[in-house]
Amino acid sequence: MSDLDVDVVVIGAGPVGENVADRAHQQGLSAAIVEDRLVGGECSYYACIPSKALLRPVDLLAATQRVPGVEAGPIDVAKVLERRDGFANPDDSGQADWLSGAGITLLRGHGRLAGERAVEVTHHDGTTTSVAARYVVVATGSVPAFPPVDGLDTVNAWTNQEATQVKEIPESLLILGGGVVGVEMATAYRRLGAQVTLVQHGDRLLPTTEPEAGRRVQAALEADGVDVRLSTSMTAVRRDGDDVVAALGDGSEVRGAELLVAAGRRPATSDLGVDTVGLEPGTHLEVDDATTVLGDWLYAVGDASTGAQLTHMGKYQARICGDVIVARSRGQELGGRYSHHATTAEHTAVPQVIFTDPQVASVGHTEASAGRAGLSVRAVSYEIGNVAGAALQADGYDGVAMLVVDTDRGVIVGATFVGQDVADMVHAATIAVVGEVPLERLWHAVPSFPTMSEVWLRLLETYGL
Repeated sequence: MSDLDVDVVVIGAGPVGENVADRAHQQGLSAAIVEDRLVGGECSYYACIPSKALLRPVDLLAATQRVPGVEAGPIDVAKVLERRDGFANPDDSGQADWLSGAGITLLRGHGRLAGERAVEVTHHDGTTTSVAARYVVVATGSVPAFPPVDGLDTVNAWTNQEATQVKEIPESLLILGGGVVGVEMATAYRRLGAQVTLVQHGDRLLPTTEPEAGRRVQAALEADGVDVRLSTSMTAVRRDGDDVVAALGDGSEVRGAELLVAAGRRPATSDLGVDTVGLEPGTHLEVDDATTVLGDWLYAVGDASTGAQLTHMGKYQARICGDVIVARSRGQELGGRYSHHATTAEHTAVPQVIFTDPQVASVGHTEASAGRAGLSVRAVSYEIGNVAGAALQADGYDGVAMLVVDTDRGVIVGATFVGQDVADMVHAATIAVVGEVPLERLWHAVPSFPTMSEVWLRLLETYGL
């Protein structure tokens, strides 16, 4: 006998899991959600929200310095951290109350699959709850990956959790990894007063973006005083007094008061009981366009799945997952909503914003990834600073916009914007990519003057329309 019988049980109460449970419950299904840590998940307390709270003040100060006649005093670090706490104080009572008010049962503890349609929850006091469910959803997210560096387990290295919840800014910081977390935290910490050294094993920062994006972010970090070390790795680390000393593959050493490991993430599926249903622990759970893993009962969304590892894409998956479960519970066909456009959104039209200065906003293919996908493409670029809206936005505006065009179909399959305040420009590109809007039609989408969106017109002109 089970202690609890529900229609849907979701393991993981981050934004993605919450969306699945709420979507299903709003359409008439009973739902429970299991969380071992904080309701609201990594994004709310240790990633998206607190990192942007740290970055916004330093970004705003830099923007004011590019407009003569506007004065801004030095950063008040204590107030920045206080404001961060207002957004991301690790107290999840409000989130838990929301679940209760929505009619969703919250089970605090570690959830594991216990065979088909069964979940066992081990609570913090050692008691257990057995849950029987028609549908089980894995939304456990991901955890930091640690590369094989000698001594790494002895120096109390930071992950994004410590970096975003810091109580005071250290005098210096070593960062291992030049991806999104690495470059964002390098931006924030340098401008909040720390000396920063960033070590990246590859030959450029942000290796999954257009090369020009990584180049411009590197130039900006170095202009701020960040010591960027490319094409080398940390081979060993040790504590020397209050500092961490890292030996690099090129024979040099670097030191800092703290070490942030930002070397990627892995799915949190190692201790999830997936082996009880024939799946491999510690791997991404393979899903189809309906987020299904096994039969009609097991689903995965967010970082634990093979979908794009971004909160907004996880929440998109969650909406699909909730609707699919409801449709199947009613014996309904899924319809075309989860076919072509879901495939496009999940695999070839993923938007992302990197909140460095300059910002990097992108969607879809890079020129390189389009080539690997076998597409015949042409890429065009235009300096954003050459449009009137950008010149008004900031003196000496430095930024670039790039489009990747499928020449066979005459549609955009990728776009990248690099520059101050470009974050909100990417959604127009996302609509163009998902909607497969022909360039001939985009020609009639007239941008407002004087805004930075005028760069769309210049890109189409550069392409030859």
